[in-house]
Amino acid sequence: MITIGVIGYGYWGPNLVRNFMETDGTTVSMVADLSEANLGKVRSRYPTIVTTRDHQDILRSAHVDAVAIATPVSTHFELALAALRAGKHVFVEKPMTQTSAQAHKLAGAVARHKRILMVDHTFIYTGAVRKMHELVSTRDLGEIYYYDSVRVNLGLFQHDVNVIWDLAVHDLTIMDFVLGRYPKIISATGTSHIEGQPEDVAYLTMLFDDALIAHVHVNWLAPVKVRYTLIGGSKKMIVYNDLEPSEKVKVYDKGVTLEKRPEAVYQMKVGYRVGDMWAPQLDPREALRVEAAEFARCIRDGVQPVNDVRAGVRIVRMLEAASKSLRQQGKPIQLKES
Repeated sequence: MITIGVIGYGYWGPNLVRNFMETDGTTVSMVADLSEANLGKVRSRYPTIVTTRDHQDILRSAHVDAVAIATPVSTHFELALAALRAGKHVFVEKPMTQTSAQAHKLAGAVARHKRILMVDHTFIYTGAVRKMHELVSTRDLGEIYYYDSVRVNLGLFQHDVNVIWDLAVHDLTIMDFVLGRYPKIISATGTSHIEGQPEDVAYLTMLFDDALIAHVHVNWLAPVKVRYTLIGGSKKMIVYNDLEPSEKVKVYDKGVTLEKRPEAVYQMKVGYRVGDMWAPQLDPREALRVEAAEFARCIRDGVQPVNDVRAGVRIVRMLEAASKSLRQQGKPIQLKES
């Protein structure tokens, strides 16, 4: 049995405790939070869990195998580093750190201490995103032309991070997993409409080594909630609507065909292919439950998860570059994969 200590019982912490308590092979023995009210909720629902206001109690405990961190992003680096130094495996909320320098230091600590670090990229454990990954990796869509996503709603405003770090991080983690490729250039524009607060609307554009282009639109000021992604390929196209109660992923056998005439390039004809639409069956399990089970498996088997520290580094580097571009009014920023 893998014993988990959870640091932070605010917004996401209760979900972590519930899933680690209900997942075969894991249990939660301790929860730390600065709020006595939050700790009271833990004691009320889970009488067997030890509560504390000092996270060091978790790090010092010889009975804790792994630490789950559900605290503000500004605290992620120090807490994760301290947990690794204490010999614990780490499950940390996204984004993994505030800067790429911190992310690289964590990667070094993971290697030195030979521990598992999993970043909570929950969406990549949903049935919908896993199916899209399968369709792309098996080349059912053909050559990928574009990735286009929209993630907008009214609120919740964050005071410590802008809308890119709050919302776009989800789309970047999905894109990173589904495409399995890293952009070479990122550009971002956006603005804040509330004085003294971070940017609340932003647009990100990413270019890859070939003609693949990706675009992400995030917004805290939309009158409706939208979670929509389009993936266009040379053979088929995907529409992913996360708010659909069923049939979240629809695959369209639509596209264009080029009839190349040998006599001249300008005589190429563009044709349109229209075929069937189908909605593949998806894994209905709760993503966080699947992720919790994978975390336990990786610890038991000593293997790195797909959302390991290297994935965390990639996402933080994209977020950091996007923020840099945002400050320079959309200046393209070059990215290197390592």
